[in-house]
Amino acid sequence: MARALRKNPLRLWERLYLLAHLLTVDVAHLSLNLVTCVGFAILRGIPIRHYFKCAYNRFALGRLSPREIQHLSPSTSSLYHKWIATTRAAAQTRVDSGRGTPDDRYILDYIHASEEVLPDGNASVLWVGDRRRASKFVLFFHGGGYVAPIQDGHLEWCLRAYVQAGQKHGEHVAVAVLQYTLAPEARYPTQLKQAADALAHLFKLGVRPRDLIIGGDSAGGNLASQIMSHLLHPHPEAKEIRLEHGERIAGIFAVSPWVSARTNDRSMSDNALIDMLSPTIIENLNHEHLGNHALYNAEKKRNQGWAMPADVDTGAWYKGLGKFVERVYVTVGTQEVFRDQSIVFAEGVRRTNPDIEVLLEERYDEAHDFILLEGGRKEDGSATRRMRRWVEGVFW
Repeated sequence: MARALRKNPLRLWERLYLLAHLLTVDVAHLSLNLVTCVGFAILRGIPIRHYFKCAYNRFALGRLSPREIQHLSPSTSSLYHKWIATTRAAAQTRVDSGRGTPDDRYILDYIHASEEVLPDGNASVLWVGDRRRASKFVLFFHGGGYVAPIQDGHLEWCLRAYVQAGQKHGEHVAVAVLQYTLAPEARYPTQLKQAADALAHLFKLGVRPRDLIIGGDSAGGNLASQIMSHLLHPHPEAKEIRLEHGERIAGIFAVSPWVSARTNDRSMSDNALIDMLSPTIIENLNHEHLGNHALYNAEKKRNQGWAMPADVDTGAWYKGLGKFVERVYVTVGTQEVFRDQSIVFAEGVRRTNPDIEVLLEERYDEAHDFILLEGGRKEDGSATRRMRRWVEGVFW
């Protein structure tokens, strides 16, 4: 089991302080977030159903410290094992009652817990689907600002958009979910090093680049952008990746990607009160991910965009990426603070890589990471269906 599962526990006085502020001032902050997020959704003529969760996530990221978030949340590995058990038990119950569907029988046959520790002993790969029977693969990086572990909505998203897409086409898809070390225990470029190790691990298992999609949401989208950078410009601290057989990776996706440290974009001010993120939250997460910014600032000065590719000349940085990647998919909501930087990122890749099929989707009614919120509700919503269509277009 990877060492990353061990928590840095809160001391007794820290737990008491957490309980005190959750029961007092935080109630007011949560209520205010509910009023603002839902109120702005109503004013803009947007369905409000997901904006209640936006308000909660905004409260958690804005009021709780990384250690408090990690204290209140199960680790990525723990949640994964619980989700596997719960998903299988629910499918078995439906089958035993005579209400089972082909999806339920597929889950019982194909979804089992499997964890593989990576070389650094801190990160691991958690499999959704049986890699030994799979012909197509997804390497998945979860979001959470690099401070929060995975949510069950991420795993449900992987099941619905990737594994069940393969089932529809008569092939097995296995998703390798990276459990990386969270901040503040580890900061950039640790997660890039672990992502490169995960990619090298898949290739060592025999996965072909043409049968692989890589991507993630929010901070996971940032990590996907870092892997794109690393393929083209190997980072000196990460394992160099060589693509065999002269093949290209089939596709890379980034959902609501965090690809800039800026907090003064127009979308930051436009959506500061409706999104689950805010400029203040981003400033705090910048600190947690980048530390004192020394490495980031030095790389940025040299126009190197590993950490935040939208803060350099994105097109110049990614020029030549078509040698390694066939398709790129970026999806963003009009109502989110990352809207502008996501567009800069996607258009930069498109501008200098005519041999890459770049799809940029912007949805007016969505804020940050709505595919995750759909997964949390166990539904095939619009964002999930769009992701599934893109995957089907890449693989089939």
